[in-house]
Amino acid sequence: MVPVLGYWKTRALCQAIRLMLKYTGTEYEEKFYPVGDAPAYDKSEWLSVKFKLGLAFPNLPYYIDGDVKISQSKAIMRYLARKHDLCGTTPEEVIRTDMLEYQLADMQNAFFDVTYEHYDQKDSYTASLPAKMKQYSDFLGSRPWFAGDKLTYIDFLAYEIFDQHLCLDRTCLDGLKNLQAFQKRFEDLEPIRKYMASPDFIRTPICNKYAQFTIAEGK
Repeated sequence: MVPVLGYWKTRALCQAIRLMLKYTGTEYEEKFYPVGDAPAYDKSEWLSVKFKLGLAFPNLPYYIDGDVKISQSKAIMRYLARKHDLCGTTPEEVIRTDMLEYQLADMQNAFFDVTYEHYDQKDSYTASLPAKMKQYSDFLGSRPWFAGDKLTYIDFLAYEIFDQHLCLDRTCLDGLKNLQAFQKRFEDLEPIRKYMASPDFIRTPICNKYAQFTIAEGK
């Protein structure tokens, strides 16, 4: 049986995982859980199976690969990275990927706080982005990938979080040529390019339909 990836039909926490699966050529089945319309936003299809899948910490996304059952998006990415040699290998690479994973997680949480709950704070949030993105630019420096010369799982996460922010503020990478080049370099990877051109690729929505960002802008 092929692995199963379960999530909503949104990008949010799952798109970086999809990018990894497509890049590695992994055959998998995707289980989409629908969300009903307002005002109830019914999630009964997910809730009816949430505690029946054998997950230690039932949540979305999940990844089931035979006897391996994982929830938490970053844990899934690390599992795939170990399986497909997409981890840092030198001590410096490991430190860089570890540190950046948590930094990106903080940024992702802040993004979801604004897009789901506090969209009235969008302007102040986007005003803070140039300084934040400059830190990532300085961290990347002249390297092709964030760990160094080797593509790692952290590049999939960075690409996706930056791209989601570009949907919120298309100017957030202005003047940061190395981050712009990083985004293009990632998109030009052959398996990624093919996936993005396919009907399977999810461009929108980023967030679920009850997110204030989705309601306001359809993204």
